[in-house]
Amino acid sequence: MRLLSCALLVCATTTFVVAADDFKLESGFKLIFNGKNLDGWQQKGAGKDGKPVLLEGKTQAFDNRYVVKDGELVIDPAVKGDRYIETVAPVSGDFTIRFDFKPDDKCNNDLLFLGTKFDINPTAKNLKIKVGEWNKMEITAKGGSVEYKINGEAAGTQKTKTEKGPFSIRAEFGGIAIKNVRISDGK
Repeated sequence: MRLLSCALLVCATTTFVVAADDFKLESGFKLIFNGKNLDGWQQKGAGKDGKPVLLEGKTQAFDNRYVVKDGELVIDPAVKGDRYIETVAPVSGDFTIRFDFKPDDKCNNDLLFLGTKFDINPTAKNLKIKVGEWNKMEITAKGGSVEYKINGEAAGTQKTKTEKGPFSIRAEFGGIAIKNVRISDGK
């Protein structure tokens, strides 16, 4: 009887953990971060020749500044350095990028693409970012403009300056965890 009770407790706990992060990829989207490693990403300008260094099969970049852990891409604030990783495949046209992020209270890390820059900074007055909790980011590029939403609320708009290029994540200050990074096919 005791063994059966323990088995039921384990099953119930496992079911709860799975339900807590019940992520399902939306129709028309594809993952650009698989949660297992940095396939499809590269270190920007890190090679001896100044060219990007591919991160295929790796779980860290820039001496653990970026680490893949438990399905998340984590920027470790204890490892210093202003560093960038970017997608190998460029983004262009009309598309939407969505992901979940959990910043610490000192987070000020950036997203860069199509000549735009967006600061993920919980202390910015116009952003309603919950520190230490999961937030939802949605970035929509359409017709030469980019709109940013955090937790469903408008967080800014910018005009694009280029038509094509990588999607970059900049580790600048503080820590952040990012997961479920996906991009639409633009339709």
